[in-house]
Amino acid sequence: MDSLFHWIDLVGVAVFAISGALVAYKKKLDGFGVIVLASVTAIGGGTTRDVILDVPVFWLKDPTYLISIFFASVITIIWLNKQRGFPQILLEIADALGLAFFVVMGVQKALSLGMPDLTAVVMGTITGCFGGMIRDVLARTTPMVLKSELYATTCIFGGILYTQSINLGASTNIAMLLGMIGTLGLRAGAIKWGWSLPVFKYNKIDK
Repeated sequence: MDSLFHWIDLVGVAVFAISGALVAYKKKLDGFGVIVLASVTAIGGGTTRDVILDVPVFWLKDPTYLISIFFASVITIIWLNKQRGFPQILLEIADALGLAFFVVMGVQKALSLGMPDLTAVVMGTITGCFGGMIRDVLARTTPMVLKSELYATTCIFGGILYTQSINLGASTNIAMLLGMIGTLGLRAGAIKWGWSLPVFKYNKIDK
């Protein structure tokens, strides 16, 4: 089971590293900039989670995470140099996949430490969102988490699916699968149809 968690974590790191490299390409950064954005996107959320939970930061003693970031970045660079561009939807898909993987890993880690369900959902949301938020701030773009389309809400939804599936007797594997599908499905719907949770009513002049 630990091996499965580790591989899911590595896949999530690689996918988020790709999204960071894509943003670096859009901003015309150099090689160092690519690695920085790929790294903060891939491990920023998990690092924040571990610091809050007061546990060893997950990547410090396991170099496979950094290796995963490096290879994902290099592969993305090679691909972009051949394609000379990419559609915006590719960045959004990579980001959505990263969310789906990282939410369940954040929830799982919090639950394994004996945290209550609500705390676990919050930790899953932080794991999924904070890396991308740091990436966008460094790239001087509005963070996806602050835009109108559902983003953090999808993490909360996936985390609730995970925790409640466990409470209803589902196996950990099934709960993880449901959490990932729920997060990814809701985020994909938000991207395609512009789903949001508006709270303010604006006059046309205010938009």
